[in-house]
Amino acid sequence: MEKIKEFLRLESAGGILLIGAAFLAVVIANSPLGGLYDSFLELIIQIRVGEFGIEKPLLLWINDGLMAIFFLLIGLEVKREIVEGELSNISQASLPIFAAVGGMVVPAVIYVSINSGDTEALRGWAIPAATDIAFALGILSLLGRGIPDALKIFLSTLAIIDDLGAILIIALFYTSKLSLVSLLIGLGAIIILWIFNKRGVTHITPYLLVGIVFWVAVLKSGVHATLAGVILAFFIPLKKKDPEGVAPLTRLEHDLHSSVAFFILPLFAFANAGVNLSGITLSSFLHPVSLGIFLGLFAGKQLGVWGFSWLAVKVGWSELPARVDFKLLYGVAALAGIGFTMSLFIASLAFEQGAGSYLALDRLGILSGSLVSALVGYTVLKLVSRNTQPFNQNGGTNTGNGD
Repeated sequence: MEKIKEFLRLESAGGILLIGAAFLAVVIANSPLGGLYDSFLELIIQIRVGEFGIEKPLLLWINDGLMAIFFLLIGLEVKREIVEGELSNISQASLPIFAAVGGMVVPAVIYVSINSGDTEALRGWAIPAATDIAFALGILSLLGRGIPDALKIFLSTLAIIDDLGAILIIALFYTSKLSLVSLLIGLGAIIILWIFNKRGVTHITPYLLVGIVFWVAVLKSGVHATLAGVILAFFIPLKKKDPEGVAPLTRLEHDLHSSVAFFILPLFAFANAGVNLSGITLSSFLHPVSLGIFLGLFAGKQLGVWGFSWLAVKVGWSELPARVDFKLLYGVAALAGIGFTMSLFIASLAFEQGAGSYLALDRLGILSGSLVSALVGYTVLKLVSRNTQPFNQNGGTNTGNGD
């Protein structure tokens, strides 16, 4: 439980930093420094070894490179949860699984129904299907002891399953033309990683060196490079211990948390949230793309997460966590509408080619939908928690009578 609490505290702090980075990006993009902001993101960076080279603008180095580290961390968290965490017990995992499925399906249906007549706009159907765990936990942390740990763990598990779904969506629907040679090199890297795992290699360095080669191969293959981070994570040993008695996965997860929470995600938010509002009008908010994303995040997440959870409990497929009722669950369902990081990431894939006119509209929908979801979720949970005894560190209530 202490490890979970440490994780939640770190994610919460990172979520608050995300808010600041996004706000700063919007301010700069709408100031006289807006041109410098765009030039900074378009700066070409090249890495070359002999005849082989990678040349990309800074924005793509952030989105394809640094975000691969973020996805590596997500993969480590998913593996840990599957092997020994909440997802290892189907009775505990069933409710967040139902909630996550509803939270992906309903927002996507809302977006598609609004944009059904526009082929290019339909590429963004998965944008409102994501939940930003850092941002959501950051808001939840502001409520203090009025929120039971079981609710925070439910939100974390839901968001991890949601991230896993987003990873599958990226792999299946946002993959470009494939390179057979690069795929074969990537397959070779996977085989080496598998051998490392089976032979009990517990030093992290060999995995990371092969992981870099794997990332380059995936980048050149046409499959989105960030998926390399997820696949690499599943080969990092969890049950085997290193000479110091620590599992390599646990050590790497701990080492990555700070850099991801306090550098990579804020930098990603700063690079992707800078919306120029000079041409924004009421019609911009009512455009099918921005409206579809807004309603998907705000209404779709609430309907999907809360509705599927309610149905699963009423039918008897799942049980509510300890000291959690449907009012608290509704507040969390609203917070799940904070798509932000993953929504911005999917939007960059959906509209990076052939749909440049939607680039500002998608971010408008993401930022407005996430903001309203955060405000509603916080308000609901604040009102509900006022009528609840504060929770102590062991998950009980402080009643003052020794119970």
